[in-house]
Amino acid sequence: MRDVAKSLIGLVALSLAVLVPSLASASDDPELIFKRSTVWHFLTPDHKLAVYALDDPVVDGVACHFTLPEKGGVKGMFGVAEETSDISLACRQVGPISFKEKFEQGDDMYKQRRSLFFKKMQIVRGCDAKRNVLVYLVYSDKLIEGSPKNSTSSVPIMPWGDAPAPKCSDWLE
Repeated sequence: MRDVAKSLIGLVALSLAVLVPSLASASDDPELIFKRSTVWHFLTPDHKLAVYALDDPVVDGVACHFTLPEKGGVKGMFGVAEETSDISLACRQVGPISFKEKFEQGDDMYKQRRSLFFKKMQIVRGCDAKRNVLVYLVYSDKLIEGSPKNSTSSVPIMPWGDAPAPKCSDWLE
């Protein structure tokens, strides 16, 4: 009876992995920079730390890099593992900054599901108008109990070449 139950659970997990085409948000997917194994598994994928790059879709000249754990094992192999909330973030000015549109404090820059139903990772953007600094926050939320794990990165808006630095406060809604 247990073997039948395990087979049924495996079949459901495989079906969900095939039926859920993408767990990322509608915005552009981040670019994988590299992965590093942290726990070795003999027959299934290893647990890994993955480093990704993401350009801010509203602010040209800002790129963020984030590192998050990816579970291996059987659940990770079928895409049904609930990932942990440990995510780090670093954002930098990589060119002249220009704003494509106005934004609100705490607007979503990127979202990604970290489990099939209950957890999302979000990167949000804000403006420290007094210091002319863009502030990025990554956090993971969980439907049932929340998650206090987060990371913050600041990007001072500096002149690039001969162009003066724009004011982020001019682009707040």
